[in-house]
Amino acid sequence: MSRRSAAARRKNGVSWLMVAPLYLFTLLFVLGPMVYMLVLSFLQRAEVWGVTNQFTLANYQNILTPIYLQTFVESFKLAFTSTALIALIGYPFGYFMARLPGKWKRFAMLGLMIPFWTSSLIRLYGWIIILRSNGVLDKVLMGLGLTDSPLKLLYTYPAVLTGMVYALLPFMILSVYSSAEKMDWSLVEAARDLGASAPKAFFTVTFKLTLPGLLSGVILTFIPSMGLFFIADILGGNKVVLVGSLIQDQLNRAHNWPFAAALSVVLMILTSLMIRLYRRITHVKDLEGVL
Repeated sequence: MSRRSAAARRKNGVSWLMVAPLYLFTLLFVLGPMVYMLVLSFLQRAEVWGVTNQFTLANYQNILTPIYLQTFVESFKLAFTSTALIALIGYPFGYFMARLPGKWKRFAMLGLMIPFWTSSLIRLYGWIIILRSNGVLDKVLMGLGLTDSPLKLLYTYPAVLTGMVYALLPFMILSVYSSAEKMDWSLVEAARDLGASAPKAFFTVTFKLTLPGLLSGVILTFIPSMGLFFIADILGGNKVVLVGSLIQDQLNRAHNWPFAAALSVVLMILTSLMIRLYRRITHVKDLEGVL
């Protein structure tokens, strides 16, 4: 028994040494900054630079002012709109990509991954060339006779929405593709054999089985779209202000670090609630599948 217990202790010691760096990394670079941000959000801004060690709730009270609440509302509107468009485009793309033969599936996957080899900033500047007046899109539309004069597309809400969809669409496609590829297609064939039409078989079998992938894609697109301020800056020209843009402005221009921390805490809470809702929905779906 003593030899076994000694071996078990040595095994536990080795296991602890293997996971210790992960715990240390989490404490230093995840939990530590979050605690610092939370503490900073309750401090006061110094008159010249930095903060003072005086507890206050004024930073959170300032968020309730109409101008900052409107920023949150606009950020949510843009996030919901972009996520809806991404889902409408990405779900069919991911679904049909999973149905492709092996060779064409690899080509489609490669086409999705190639844009990640280039900086997102460079790709967004490419959209400036497309959307600017007398740009590529204007020349195409005027060449087809659809417009008579250049359109003002750049530095508008649709331009920011286009950038959001372009930047986040691969996450939705890959999530749906991963879910659809693992699906048992014999269940769809069984539904058709039992008399279900193609649309009914899709909504009663395929859609339910691929719903976790769709929900994962929604989380992966909705949460980043709340804080991708550089897309709003590049394609919106500071005319579309998101919560991420507001946080950046408070840090770099106003130097109001406590207020920026309060905004970050509120944004983190909202995104955590979205993740909690996603986990609850997927948990219910798993229980329904078991039952």
